[in-house]
Amino acid sequence: MSPPTRASYRDIPLYAPSKARCRVDLSDNTNLFGLPPAAERVLRETTATQVGRYPVGYSPDLRQAVARYTGMDPAQVTTGCGSDDVIDCTLRAFLEPGELIAYPSPTFVMMSYFAKVNGLRYAPVRLRPDFDIDVDGLLATGAKLIYVCSPNNPTGTVASRAALERLVDTAPGLVLIDEAYAEFARDSHLDLARRPNVLVTRTLSKAFGLAAMRVGYAVGAPGLVAEVEKARGPYKVTGLSERMAVAALTEDVPWMRARADEALAVRARLVEELARLGLSCLPTEANFVMVPLRGAPAVAETMRARDVNVRAFAGLPGIGDALRIGCGPWNVMQAALDALREALP
Repeated sequence: MSPPTRASYRDIPLYAPSKARCRVDLSDNTNLFGLPPAAERVLRETTATQVGRYPVGYSPDLRQAVARYTGMDPAQVTTGCGSDDVIDCTLRAFLEPGELIAYPSPTFVMMSYFAKVNGLRYAPVRLRPDFDIDVDGLLATGAKLIYVCSPNNPTGTVASRAALERLVDTAPGLVLIDEAYAEFARDSHLDLARRPNVLVTRTLSKAFGLAAMRVGYAVGAPGLVAEVEKARGPYKVTGLSERMAVAALTEDVPWMRARADEALAVRARLVEELARLGLSCLPTEANFVMVPLRGAPAVAETMRARDVNVRAFAGLPGIGDALRIGCGPWNVMQAALDALREALP
């Protein structure tokens, strides 16, 4: 007897991208340069008593730390179990089942998944040939919520400031800007979160190196934030995660910026090495590169057999097959390049 699930939910597959266990893993774009020192201190000093208690509801210390880091007020901050959780909570807070979201394509693969599990319709709008967002195309959908990731995952490309401002000025509803990779980019659009119809999400999984602790946040107008807080529930961030994140945001920002600079230096060298292999990368402002490559899934499978994991995409709109390669210490990158060289047709 099948379980009594929603008809619109029953045929949604489990989100489970290929995740081979490899000695070198560059598939997640996380910080491979170590753990923030203050966060590591908190981890070492955590006691059994702390683990046995619930955290304080709605993560007030984390909201304070995020507010200081972003220059916002705590009433403008909401947090969650990674920025993907904050995005999911935002969809639940502002859209009724059957309503429409729109987003550039390709973009964060979880957006269509979140739409499906929340009973929403979705409209992907292809990126322009220069990889900027198609503002007119997004607006033409009439979507109640428009999502833009910049720098964009998986391409690494960015939305121009002019395009974002026009979108925010004209959108009929909420604009959700995902800045998971903001610490690697030349420009941030965090100031747009002061507009009444904008939420900007970020994460501590990338530049801050706390991916396993699952901490994300959004900033926006207090009225928007209050609605997302209702959708998130009181205990989305663990007590240990909150204490480590607060330490990182308070004491480890110089460390994070130094590691981000290191990742960008590695990225520049990686682009040069890929060019020597006859491969061109898309323009990127993230800690990864996207390499259009026919037969990329087969190349990635061969690389996994050589103990190196990168993310492969097939048939991306306007791009085709491609590999996404994260940036880590150069000895790791050299191993990846050696595997790629052997795997190329």
